[in-house]
Amino acid sequence: MSSKFSRLDFLRVSAAGASTLVIPSVLSKAEAAPKKKAEDNFIKLGFIGLGQQSLSLLSGMISAVDQVRVVAGADIYDIKRARFEKRVNDWYAEKNIKNKFTMYNYPEQLIADPNVDAVVIATPDHWHAAIAIAACKAGKDVYLEKPLTFTVYEGQRLIEAVRANHIVFQTGSMQRSMSVFAHAAKVCRSGMLGKIKFIRAWAGDGPKPFTLETSAAPAGLDWERWVGPLPAEWLNKYNHTLNPLLNDKGRDECWGAWRWYQGLGGGYTTDWGAHMFDIAQWCLDKDCSGPVEVLPPDFSPYGGLTYRYDNGVDLAHINYGWGQSLQIFGEKGWIKVRRGKFEASDPSFLPASQQDANAGANSVAGRTFETNVSHYQSWFDGIRSRRDPNTPVEVGHSSCTLCNIGNIGYELNRPLKWNPAIEKFMDDEEANSKLHYEYRAPYKLE
Repeated sequence: MSSKFSRLDFLRVSAAGASTLVIPSVLSKAEAAPKKKAEDNFIKLGFIGLGQQSLSLLSGMISAVDQVRVVAGADIYDIKRARFEKRVNDWYAEKNIKNKFTMYNYPEQLIADPNVDAVVIATPDHWHAAIAIAACKAGKDVYLEKPLTFTVYEGQRLIEAVRANHIVFQTGSMQRSMSVFAHAAKVCRSGMLGKIKFIRAWAGDGPKPFTLETSAAPAGLDWERWVGPLPAEWLNKYNHTLNPLLNDKGRDECWGAWRWYQGLGGGYTTDWGAHMFDIAQWCLDKDCSGPVEVLPPDFSPYGGLTYRYDNGVDLAHINYGWGQSLQIFGEKGWIKVRRGKFEASDPSFLPASQQDANAGANSVAGRTFETNVSHYQSWFDGIRSRRDPNTPVEVGHSSCTLCNIGNIGYELNRPLKWNPAIEKFMDDEEANSKLHYEYRAPYKLE
């Protein structure tokens, strides 16, 4: 499936008709940095977006003291900058390790720092593509949180940037590095289950209308930059749960609520779907491909959003009472998997140990956050060898695309025909118009 949606193809079929699709021009000004030399002792990391997810990533990556140094951070919110900088400096001080750390207000400042070899991006989804593309053009290797991008078109542009600039890129779909999910993929792809018949997976509800009370943004938050390329209406829709304040213990009051609302995020479809649907595609050997039909709940025989593949398999998004997970049915039986748990119809399908060593958690400031050191290690190894890690940009894009076209199905509430080879809906201009949106000036993808 090497044929991708070209820029001209997109402009021809998209009702949005956005002719310049990119980020703020300031993010394209950083000069390319030289690639990491094999003899260099440390990979020097910069973190962009310093909220709760970055603290989780930091706790796993900073511990690789023989491989990396965390040398920079950037965020548009002053209290998050202060918290992150203190966390980094305190950690190195406790370890008696000399480390120079620089804090920036804006991503383009960090990207231009020649001391930074690679960036870790954990911003709201609508900023993923712009910042990652700018980092690629500056020669920085990239770890980008899931879901990969806000729109399908952004993902296509990101793939171009990664490959054109020879970037080692890791998608933050860390379930790819958990042993229970790797075992599930092995069972399915090796033929142990026989022909796969059906998959059911649960991620959670799709996005909902924005109904929050609004107020003025705090003085320490650059709300205009947070909104960025989104429509101007969002400039007047600040709510503290979108970019949470910190409580008296320095922890976020809640996870960023932006992800649950239409226009700001993709709901659980993109949040947890980027995990569970991603594993389903891995098990089906459909990485870098996708379904041929999307059926919203009202048109699905299972009563939930359903993806239909050209091999006859249906992937149904339904809550079957086992939390965020997936169950795969084949000719010879079934397996069921979630983080740290694996069940099967036949003991021969089970992993050697029920305990998933990679599904553990680290405690950060008294609260538990997910970490997965082996997933980070795959990226570090790739930076050293200049080879792709285990979840490269194309895999991240195809899984994110699956989530995004599912939300389009929810929105339009009618069956949709999808062509995964050229990544567009067939004979459906309205659906294709939703593969991207027109950025608010002066923001654009460059």
